[in-house]
Amino acid sequence: MGDFVKGSQLGYLPEMVAKGVILHREIDSYTDSHPIVLKSKDKLREKYRHYAGVIVDMYYDHFLAINFNKYHSLKLNEFAQQKYALLQNHWDLIPPRGQNMLPYMIRGDWLTNYAKKEGLHRALTGLSRRTKFKSNLEMAIQDLVAHYDEFEAEFKQFFDEIQPHISQFREDLIISKL
Repeated sequence: MGDFVKGSQLGYLPEMVAKGVILHREIDSYTDSHPIVLKSKDKLREKYRHYAGVIVDMYYDHFLAINFNKYHSLKLNEFAQQKYALLQNHWDLIPPRGQNMLPYMIRGDWLTNYAKKEGLHRALTGLSRRTKFKSNLEMAIQDLVAHYDEFEAEFKQFFDEIQPHISQFREDLIISKL
């Protein structure tokens, strides 16, 4: 939802949902400016220009998916099914663009399929078809395969650093009033 809710819409959401959107924005902000993520993007910038960030986000989603059991007590498929059900149960809170995307997300089981290179390639190819300019996103799987160990090491180092930051931010957010 964080990608679809505008700042002015926060006041119309239940407090905990609004705080979730704020947390999502903090994760995005921290990630976008982190030196390790910038290093990952630099490997792709010449070939993919401003789409390098989108690709790195998707690569990191892949590494999170394949390492999910290291970060969460549930199996990825159980977690995904719980989150899909939660979103469906709160359909009325999801902005229209999110409502349009959710059925595709569930049908394609995006959260689980990011663990497979084929699933990630499908997602990159689908996104490539929807970009305004020629992006070559469909080719990005080749760069992942060519530099797999480097990207995975960068993800793991980054993820080790973001977790305490987000835990503290979340703690502060929970006790704050909107």
